[in-house]
Amino acid sequence: MYGKMRYYSVFFVLVFLFSCTRNIPDEKVFAGAAGNGATANEGFVRCTKYVDGWLNLADPVTGLIPRNTKDLYWNAKDAAADNYPFMVLTAALTDRPMFDGIMLNMLNTEIRLTSRLGRLPDTWDFAKQAFRDSVPDIHAIMFGSSEYVKDGLLPLTEWLGPSPWSDRMIGILDDMWKYAPVETPYGKIVSENVEVDGEMLQTLSRIYWMTGEEKYLDWALRLGDYYLLGGHHPTRDMTRLRLRDHGCEIISGLCELYATVNYAKPDKKKAYEKPVHEMLDRILEVGRNEYGLFYNSINPVTGEILDKGIADTWGYTFNGYYTVYLLDGTEEYRQATLKALSNIDPHYRDFDWEHGSSDGYADAIESALNLYNREPVLSAADWIDSQIKVMWAMQKPDGVIEGWHGDGNFARTTLMYCLWKTGGTTIRPWREDVVFGAVPYEDGLAISMSARKDWKGKLIFDIPRHQVYMHLPMDWPRINQFPEWFTVQAGQTYNVTDLSKGTKERKTGEVLHDGLYVELKAGHTVHLFISRMAKNSMNFPG
Repeated sequence: MYGKMRYYSVFFVLVFLFSCTRNIPDEKVFAGAAGNGATANEGFVRCTKYVDGWLNLADPVTGLIPRNTKDLYWNAKDAAADNYPFMVLTAALTDRPMFDGIMLNMLNTEIRLTSRLGRLPDTWDFAKQAFRDSVPDIHAIMFGSSEYVKDGLLPLTEWLGPSPWSDRMIGILDDMWKYAPVETPYGKIVSENVEVDGEMLQTLSRIYWMTGEEKYLDWALRLGDYYLLGGHHPTRDMTRLRLRDHGCEIISGLCELYATVNYAKPDKKKAYEKPVHEMLDRILEVGRNEYGLFYNSINPVTGEILDKGIADTWGYTFNGYYTVYLLDGTEEYRQATLKALSNIDPHYRDFDWEHGSSDGYADAIESALNLYNREPVLSAADWIDSQIKVMWAMQKPDGVIEGWHGDGNFARTTLMYCLWKTGGTTIRPWREDVVFGAVPYEDGLAISMSARKDWKGKLIFDIPRHQVYMHLPMDWPRINQFPEWFTVQAGQTYNVTDLSKGTKERKTGEVLHDGLYVELKAGHTVHLFISRMAKNSMNFPG
């Protein structure tokens, strides 16, 4: 009799759960989540080894990391921009004591030692324990500062929100424009280098929204007028246009400004509309191969292909196209994006992006991930899964990948990939044996968690960072951003179903972002299903 009563009790609990939740994911769904967790775990572990490897290379006097294993100095455009920030982000996700300790100390040391022109950094030589150059070069300082801000500090800010790193970013940005050396009819700008100006357009367009300060939009408009309304139009006036990094930044930068003025200055948006579309149309006309990917460089005036190599940063440029599609509904730009996404798997598996370098794979995978977040082409997901393994195989046993500043891009893209596999969730404290992964299911997220040893801590859910931290009017695709997958909203209530215990609770978005308390017993798996009232777009691996 007791056995029957127990059976009926469990049965009625399950009936209650199913009646309160539209549909509970089945074992197949959770198996997919567990598989994603195993893959994400490998990525997180690889990133921690990367950090350990580079800390072993740090200067024993300052604690700063070198540009590479041969050039023993810290510089803004390489060590600070491409490598150090993703050591910081890895520590933020996997080792909070290191994040609050070593990584913050490195920032404070860098500020104290390398700030040369106001808050602008210059190269610090470890052998001399002094600036590498006796006389500061304003143009080199501007270039390094721009790289540090856009490639390093801005991605950190988009994930962390307000922090000492965002303070450093604002300080450098303000002083770049304080000391801007180039006179134009539209006011002083920091450089005539299209890479720097493209980085500034991206940065200023985002920081304007983040801070609400008009000066950032005013500076961006100087650049917008210079390129779109003056005699420096990228496809009308330039005879060499790079469609890969170190040049393509101007394209997406102008598109980010176009998005900003769409909301902030409609009259300026109207003035920019024709030259922006002219630029994008001409690049589509003469800048792509048969599979829809961009050549490395072209002469947009004559249509001559100057470098037939394929840009590993193809998605960086398509970010701009997709942004303008979202604003103006230009279907041709969306179809161009879809063509590239659809062709990478059949035509670009194991492609030699940059002569065997992991950096090329990192940029190409990021290109696909960021666009897949908006357009879930399934073959693109297969390609990402296959190519991440090619990149991972390049890591050496000591954690270092190739021994130069591009190693940071390995970690940047790996972390983007891992967050895709976990649905944006993270855990605290992180531990190597704790495996967690997720897949979307209807209006929610199915999560699988397990550990080899007992563990207790928090499962932290992502928030719409583009709104909460950056205050952007829309989540346009951005270079080096960390895409949002499953996010929880403040003021919204979520159902938390624990299938392992047969329980169901209601939690607010604030509680889930602060962290859902979870206990894991060694060798046991926990299955959680988080559902909500409103359904967002969630393009996770299945």
